[in-house]
Amino acid sequence: MAISQAMVTSFKVGVLDGTFDFSSGTSQVFKIALFTSAASLDAATTAYSATNEVAGTGYVAGGNTLTISANPASSGTTAFLDFADTTWSTATITARGALIYLADGGTNPAVAVLDFGSDKTSTAGDFTIVFPAADASNAIIRIA
Repeated sequence: MAISQAMVTSFKVGVLDGTFDFSSGTSQVFKIALFTSAASLDAATTAYSATNEVAGTGYVAGGNTLTISANPASSGTTAFLDFADTTWSTATITARGALIYLADGGTNPAVAVLDFGSDKTSTAGDFTIVFPAADASNAIIRIA
């Protein structure tokens, strides 16, 4: 199994067909779930699944709800948006990667796969995902 960092292909289609709405005031809820090294996540991932999701103290299946910290914006020819950092407090977990997805109560379509590069562990401490700067070169979601 492997985790490969990617903006998933189905997300790209979903942006064009209106599945995803990142604008302020939207009722859509985006989440981030953590996965073990046994997970198989890549550009072909279409939806959240609990298969090989992290389990442990301080972690609830389905992951954390994300807050959009930078509404969709653009710089030059690149559009982008960003999420606020998220933390699982007092957690004892090990994760190899993550999946950002739209928690729609049904199909839970995937947005992006994050590959941590190696297992990351917290033991009765904070497990934090720090998102990059909200700009055209670094934001977690960029369309160029």
